[in-house]
Amino acid sequence: MNKYVIFTDSCCDLTPEMYEALGVRVLQLDVIMEGEEPTPNDQLNIKEVYEKLRAKKSARTAAVNMDRFYETFESAVQEDMDVLYLGFSSGLSATYQASRVAVEELCEKYPNRKLYAVDTLCASMGQGLLVYLAANLQKKGADIETVRDYVENNKLNLCHWFTVDDLFFLKRGGRVSAATAMVGTLLSIKPVLHVDNAGKLINVSKARGRKASIDAMFEKMKATAIPGKNDVVFISHGDCAEDAEYLAERVRNELGIKEIVINYIGPVIGSHSGPGTLALFFLGTER
Repeated sequence: MNKYVIFTDSCCDLTPEMYEALGVRVLQLDVIMEGEEPTPNDQLNIKEVYEKLRAKKSARTAAVNMDRFYETFESAVQEDMDVLYLGFSSGLSATYQASRVAVEELCEKYPNRKLYAVDTLCASMGQGLLVYLAANLQKKGADIETVRDYVENNKLNLCHWFTVDDLFFLKRGGRVSAATAMVGTLLSIKPVLHVDNAGKLINVSKARGRKASIDAMFEKMKATAIPGKNDVVFISHGDCAEDAEYLAERVRNELGIKEIVINYIGPVIGSHSGPGTLALFFLGTER
């Protein structure tokens, strides 16, 4: 069996320590804050990013381009390694498409090597959880095709449930209308969203008040989580750690899940969802 390396991108919102422990290599997307130069995701201070977003500074993000994928993957090939890339949802970014072009060109150049790009149709720590599960399967000795097939077969069971605290950012990104944002803000209506089977962010329901929206996310997990398949659950947050801990306590106490990984929503996704975003990720019967 050839040695292989798992690549992902910074939209999976894992910590540097987790990447190192998993043996996963990561490509950084760029963030362009208002009035600043493009900066790789890992070079930004996350607290400062959220402070700027709270001040309603605009931010743009830039996908990893094909040339960077090509150079990065080729360097692994030259280390005598095969390549498995687990990418940010094609429903939210052009990143995966760029990776696929690079893989196709490298397969022609190196016909004896194996290179695969998988569209996870996941985002934030939903993508991160899928990468975590894949990397642990690799550590157990699974070959590259087995890990690739595991990801393909399980990605639509990787449930993503989100809520946001400020509708301004969804309005700015065109996901809700100005009228909906205004009424929602006045009435303290919080959306409950998920990532659908096409890898797109979809507004599913509404809740009156912040706590109700968090509880609604937990109830989604309670209803759909696959018994025995969630040894670990991931939660990401947009600088609202107390809310993340409240949600984690409900998961621990009511579902008996002991291992819960909590981390920030990174600058790329946080720029679009805003401060106060809270997300829950687990394996369920369906998204």
